[in-house]
Amino acid sequence: MKFKLLSTLALAAVAAVQCAPKNDIIADNVKNAAVQLKSLVEASEAGDTVRIPSTFKNGEIEYVPTDDWVSGFFPGTLWYMYELTGDEYWADHARKHTEILDSIQYLTWHHDVGFMIYDSYGNGLRLKHIDGYKDVIVNTAKSLSTRFRPKAGVLQSWNTDRGWQAERGWKCPVIIDNMMNLELLFKATEFSGDSTYAKIAISHADKTMENHYRPDYSTYHVVDYDDETGAVRGRYTAQGYADESAWARGQAWSIYGFTMAYRFTSDKKYLERAENVAGYLFSNPNMPEDLVPYWDFDCPDIPNTYRDASSAAIIASALYELNWHTGKAEYKEKADKIIESLSSPAYRAAQGTNGGFILMHSVGSLPHGSSIDVPLNYADYYFLEALIRKGNIEKGIAPVTK
Repeated sequence: MKFKLLSTLALAAVAAVQCAPKNDIIADNVKNAAVQLKSLVEASEAGDTVRIPSTFKNGEIEYVPTDDWVSGFFPGTLWYMYELTGDEYWADHARKHTEILDSIQYLTWHHDVGFMIYDSYGNGLRLKHIDGYKDVIVNTAKSLSTRFRPKAGVLQSWNTDRGWQAERGWKCPVIIDNMMNLELLFKATEFSGDSTYAKIAISHADKTMENHYRPDYSTYHVVDYDDETGAVRGRYTAQGYADESAWARGQAWSIYGFTMAYRFTSDKKYLERAENVAGYLFSNPNMPEDLVPYWDFDCPDIPNTYRDASSAAIIASALYELNWHTGKAEYKEKADKIIESLSSPAYRAAQGTNGGFILMHSVGSLPHGSSIDVPLNYADYYFLEALIRKGNIEKGIAPVTK
């Protein structure tokens, strides 16, 4: 497989810190994002159908159907623009893009409904208190709960009756990404008073802690369970370099997911796990100086391989919350460094380019040849989320509310 080296000049731009001064970095990024995202809104709403932009390839914006796992990120990005600006333009378009996902509350054939519904409806509810949004979240939690496998104590991530998942011979695959869907369950318990959802979330988090980690606190991507006995059948990767490698976005989901689990439970074992993952990330000799990781920490082609801006954005957002819970300045310092890097011309697209997306140089799934060195809507989502959290901390308020 042929890899691409980011240009020396582009990376030199990071070293030169050709971005806004630290005090202005949030405002500068919001101004830039407004230009980019308005063009993306216009493109996605052209004609009679509201479409969901996911990436930009070969000069064309690519759109996904409502049941794609990334469908909630663009409406979430628009909600974040509303939070950052107070401009009703963003709320109006966020609502339009959110409500085309209404049917997802009944989707049961995969686990990513937490991403899809909480990032869209959840942010809309938080910011605008829109009637009916709370019901959508609770209904989605009911649908997600159908994927809980009591013997294994986990939510099954993928079905195994079709596609490449079937070819792997798995019975009950659970991916580290699934930690991100637990927020929806915790909120559903809060909204409904039904503790079932939170109990499922805690069970899943506990089993993930027990079975997904290596001694150095890096995480496997996939753990396959026997849903009838609860036994672990094997540990693998799907999107990383190898079964025993540390896929960058998996490590990002890991630190974010356990920090979030601590927010809802105050259970210090989750906070400790998030800190352990952070320790792994920043002691890894293959972490670049600009803190934007290669797509896999163990790819043998480092440094001649792809960076993943999406992983960096997720890590930065998680670190701001981790800083708040622990009071450790090092986490904010690392997050600030990531934001500086992503705000530079090495990763942030020039206005009028990149199909309207904010960040360049993300990787979806390199082993599948999918979305390699392109913008991704979830990179933009977590980048804006990180900016919000940074701003909140610097105002002395919690970066994210429960």
